[in-house]
Amino acid sequence: MADRADAIARVREHLNSGAFIAELGRRVGYRTESQNPGRGDALRAYLVEDLQPAFAALDFSTRLIESPTGRGPYLLADYREDASLPTVLTYGHGDVVDGMEGEWRDNLDPWKTTTKGERVYGRGTADNKGQHSINLAALRAVRETRGGKLGFNVKFIIETGEEIGSPDLRQVCEAHREELKADLFLASDGPRLSVDRPTIFLGCRGGNRIHLDVNLREGGNHSGNWGGVLANPATILCSAIASLVDGKGRMKLDALKPPRISNAVRAALADVKIEPTADEPALAPDWGEEGLTPAERLFAWNTLEVLAMSSGNIEKPANAIPGRANAVLQLRFVVGTRHEEVVDAIRAHLHGNGFPMVEVSGTQRFAASRTDVDSPWVNWTANSIRKTTGKVPAILPNFGGSLPNDVFAEGLGLPTIWVPHSYPGCSQHAPDEHILLPVTEEALAIMTGLFWDLGEMKKPL
Repeated sequence: MADRADAIARVREHLNSGAFIAELGRRVGYRTESQNPGRGDALRAYLVEDLQPAFAALDFSTRLIESPTGRGPYLLADYREDASLPTVLTYGHGDVVDGMEGEWRDNLDPWKTTTKGERVYGRGTADNKGQHSINLAALRAVRETRGGKLGFNVKFIIETGEEIGSPDLRQVCEAHREELKADLFLASDGPRLSVDRPTIFLGCRGGNRIHLDVNLREGGNHSGNWGGVLANPATILCSAIASLVDGKGRMKLDALKPPRISNAVRAALADVKIEPTADEPALAPDWGEEGLTPAERLFAWNTLEVLAMSSGNIEKPANAIPGRANAVLQLRFVVGTRHEEVVDAIRAHLHGNGFPMVEVSGTQRFAASRTDVDSPWVNWTANSIRKTTGKVPAILPNFGGSLPNDVFAEGLGLPTIWVPHSYPGCSQHAPDEHILLPVTEEALAIMTGLFWDLGEMKKPL
């Protein structure tokens, strides 16, 4: 009788035979750059020509849902085996960032998969075509091993606008709430903690962009004739920022900080080490909040970063006091932060501390969300991964970056589990994006094990 090990062997053979890379290569060939307004046909074709037949082969019913704001479409796929069985909702995005043709090593074509050693290059291999392809392949392996059954119900939503901020994903999900009902959200995006360590993360940090503008006068004024009697907006701006965050990246304003880190989160991060590889930047010594480990700073705390600053002309500086200075800051924040109050709190602080000339405004904002570390689904997932790999996975309360987790965790009210299949050095959003074959093989096994174990479950946790 076929068992879990047979399913994992089957999915490994799918990779080793070259079939998985051929499948991924076909998907990479669709130029689905959502940031390029001329790619609407490619976004639609990816769903209609490639994914719909792939789902149909697994006995899913599928339908396209049009964007309510005129952007790229969505694909809903539904497999129903028995209403009494657990139902999992999963997710992927078919859009990618700009291909950056001509900037890749050895002039590689970003719209073709190219294997060099353990690396498979191509736009979307890591983000996110490779990741949802792994999950589809794992579902196929379980279904074939079980003789055409999965043992659970599956719903898939694939969007084509993640790289432009998933602008109407929440609206679409709320409009189709009944269709998307599930017991668990289980999906894959982003990098694992390291090449060698399988990872689970439960949500993501949020972000607020804050603009600081000092507009004192039009044009510049001769620094010899006016230096010492005219206020310098660049100096004012630097001083204003320094009142918010010190020279070691430590936030000085309490309104920017999160609640105390819980014991459960500390325990989850106790064995998480942040260890950059040779081609990644080294961690700065003595940077960030005092008394926290690097893992706690990255995954359980807030950070205020200066993204950009401008005053005068840095390429051709004139001997003149500039009239304007501008900066864009970003607060990356965890769940529990009073992020709606951040812009007003910064404005009140600056205006009350000698900087009334600094204009403060907020623009881009995305929410923080995560599943409780104590959720029984977390241990269930970790135990399945340990059984497959023999490794203890890293459990991160949230991803350091951004994903539309809030749509599923808060909008649909689901426990959210993310199992990423790329690694920190994968060059996503840059030239030379790639996956690693050993990580891909392990990821295929992990997801096949998870789906097999889900099929053994007679009722949800």
